[in-house]
Amino acid sequence: MGKPTGFMEYLREVAEEVAPSDRIRNWDEFHLAMAEDNLRTQAARCMDCGTPFCHTGLTLSGMASGCPINNLIPEWNDLVYRGLWQEALERLHKTNNFPEFTGRVCPAPCEGSCVLGITNPAVTIKNIEYSIAEKGWESGWITPTPPAQRTGKTVAVIGSGPAGLAAAAQLNSAGHWVTVYERADRPGGLLMYGIPNMKLDKRQVVQRRLEVLEAEGVTFVCNTDIGKDLSAATLLQDFDAVVLCTGATKPRNLTIPGRDLQGIHFAMEFLTANTQAVLDGAPGPQYISAAGKDVVIIGGGDTGTDCVGTSLRHGCHSVTQLEIMPQPPDHRAPNNPWPEWPKVYKMDYGQEEAAARFGTDPRTYLTTATHFEGDDQGRVKAVHTVQIQWGKDDQGRFTPQPIAGTEKAMPAQLVLLAMGFLGPEQPLLESLGLERDGRSNIKADPGQFTTSIPGVFAAGDCRRGQSLVVWAINEGRGAARECDRYLMGATELP
Repeated sequence: MGKPTGFMEYLREVAEEVAPSDRIRNWDEFHLAMAEDNLRTQAARCMDCGTPFCHTGLTLSGMASGCPINNLIPEWNDLVYRGLWQEALERLHKTNNFPEFTGRVCPAPCEGSCVLGITNPAVTIKNIEYSIAEKGWESGWITPTPPAQRTGKTVAVIGSGPAGLAAAAQLNSAGHWVTVYERADRPGGLLMYGIPNMKLDKRQVVQRRLEVLEAEGVTFVCNTDIGKDLSAATLLQDFDAVVLCTGATKPRNLTIPGRDLQGIHFAMEFLTANTQAVLDGAPGPQYISAAGKDVVIIGGGDTGTDCVGTSLRHGCHSVTQLEIMPQPPDHRAPNNPWPEWPKVYKMDYGQEEAAARFGTDPRTYLTTATHFEGDDQGRVKAVHTVQIQWGKDDQGRFTPQPIAGTEKAMPAQLVLLAMGFLGPEQPLLESLGLERDGRSNIKADPGQFTTSIPGVFAAGDCRRGQSLVVWAINEGRGAARECDRYLMGATELP
C-alpha cells in the first residue's frame, strides 16, 4: 500500500452534502464533490490488511458482507492515493460496469466489513468509488468501446434495470447483438423510475451511460411489455437466447379495513409518477401529490426513505413513517458482530430532511396500522395504529403482538405502502411456462442462471428476490457469462 500507516494518521472524513433544509427545495442531487487532496488522504486510510473483507461478497445472517461484485477496493484505493486516477478507473471497471450508480445508491456493505472498522471508523470506500467514476466522466476516459467483431448471435434482455443493463453490456462486449426490452417509456428500470432524482440524476447520470451503451451497439426498445405487446413465443423464436431481468415488482399489500379508500397507494406508484413529472416537466395523469397533506408511510427501508424525501419536496404538511421493527441500537449488538452488516441506528437522507423540516426523525418504531378511516367522500383521513411487541406464537414463531391501551389515530390524507416486494409479476413467467421457486421467483440455479427452458436465463431480483443494486449488477454479469457460454461453447467473460 502507498501509505501503510495512513489508517493511524488520518481520521475519516465524508463528502459534504447540500444542507437538508436547502435541498428539499429542488430535485437536484445533493452530493458535493470532495477535494482531490482530501480523497487521496482518505484512500491512504486503507490498511495493508492480509485478508481484505471489503471485497469478499459474502452473505452473513442473510445480509451482504463485503462487495457483492468483488470490487478490488484495496487496489484502487492505493491507486487513488498515488494520484493514478485513470488506472484506478480501469481497476474499478474490471468488476463494476456502472460505478457511477453504485457510488451513489449502494448502502456500502464494503464499509460494514472494512477491517479498519473493527476498531475505528471505516474507510470511506463509497465516496472514493463515486469520485473515481466522476473523474472518469469529467476527464473523458469513459467512451463507447464497441466490440471488435460480432458473433452473429442475438440476445433479448427483458428489463433495463441494473441487472438487465449489466447483462446487456457484458453480452455486447462479447460481440453478440443485444436488444433490451423495457415496458416503461424510458430505459433504466429501477435506476430511472425506482430511485428519486435527488439520489440519482436521470439526465446527467443515467442517460449518459445509456447513450454509451447505445453507441456500443445495444438496442433499447421501450413501451414494450413482453407477453402483451410482444408474445413470449415470438421472443423465443426470434432470438438465440433470452435473459430475464424483470425485477421483483409485485408490491406487498396491507389488507386491513379501509384499504380501498382513496389516497392509499403503493410507494412505487407515488415515486414513479413523480420521477416522470420531473423528467417531463409537468405532472402526468398518474401523478400523486403530497402537497399540504399529512403523509403516513408504512414501512422502512430505502423505498420508505425515498417516499419521505419526495413528500417533503412536494411540500407536505407532515410526514410519519411507521416501522414495525424496534429501533436499532447505536452500536453493534453482541449478536451482530463484524464483518456482518452493522444493524445500528442511523438517519438516511430522508429522515435527515424530515428532522430539519419538522424537528424530529419521522420514524415511529414498533408500531403497526390496524385500520384506515375515511371521510364521507371515500377518502382516507386517518390511520389507526397500535404499538406492538415481538413474541412467540403457539408454533414458536416470532410475531408482532399488539399492546392493549396503545391505540392511536393519526391524521392522513395520503398513505404510502412501502413494505417491500413479493417477487416478480407472474404473467410473463406463466406465458413462458417457467418453473418457479417457493417464493414465486424464477427458479434458476445460482452461478448458472439457467431456467427450466434451454437458452433462457434469469438474473437479479426476479431470480433472487428483492435485493440491492449491486447484487443486480453481480447477477447480470453472471447471467451474461453463462449465456455467452451457452451460445459459444466457452466464454471469456469474467
